[in-house]
Amino acid sequence: MLVAAAVCPAPPLLVPEVAAGAAAELGDARTACSDALAVLAASRPDLLVVVGAAAEGGGYDQGTPGSFAGFGVDLTVTLGPDLGEAPSRHASTGTLPASLAVAGWLLGRARWAAAPVAGVAVAEDLPPSGCGLLGADLGRSAARVAMLVLGDGSACRTLKAPGYLDERAAGFDAAAARALGAADAAALAAIDAGLAAELQASGRAPWQVLAGAAQGADLVGRLLYEDAPYGVGYMVATWS
Repeated sequence: MLVAAAVCPAPPLLVPEVAAGAAAELGDARTACSDALAVLAASRPDLLVVVGAAAEGGGYDQGTPGSFAGFGVDLTVTLGPDLGEAPSRHASTGTLPASLAVAGWLLGRARWAAAPVAGVAVAEDLPPSGCGLLGADLGRSAARVAMLVLGDGSACRTLKAPGYLDERAAGFDAAAARALGAADAAALAAIDAGLAAELQASGRAPWQVLAGAAQGADLVGRLLYEDAPYGVGYMVATWS
């Protein structure tokens, strides 16, 4: 059963080495992420499931490496502490997708040791119904499940945003922030996948996986951070 969740943004710019001279601009977001991870640790989970969007879905064992070399930085992380074990036959091979690499960095920064870790990449185009079913399965994967969910809001908040300015973006992000802050699983499940794709909101699928996992959990939400410093909606929230 899901006992706690933390929602964090997924940009590699969260990693100071990647952001370089702009690292200070996301300092408040990093602090909020640290606070959110502390809520997960305090929930005494039996398992931490890390969920992030990727081009293709797949599972990743604890200790799977991730690299930021593609962003010009010689930095490798692992998904939770590296236990030196052979990968399970159900796990994907290779390195972590970018969203889970960011999660690995966050977990390393927090020195996560509260519970074993499992990673799940959810395909960016997975329909809401599929996200809900996946989330329900993940919520039943241990007696006490915590989730770390990585994903961004729209990428169309300003003229210089990756997706240019779209007048619908601010309203989309505001609605998502309300749902995340209120632990409103029904509102997250109702996000329009087509609109999210048009606004380049990578968080849609991971958020809807969380919504599926949270059915019947009766959790209370708290929004810790909301901003769009690069024209992309970044939000940090906790459910507990």
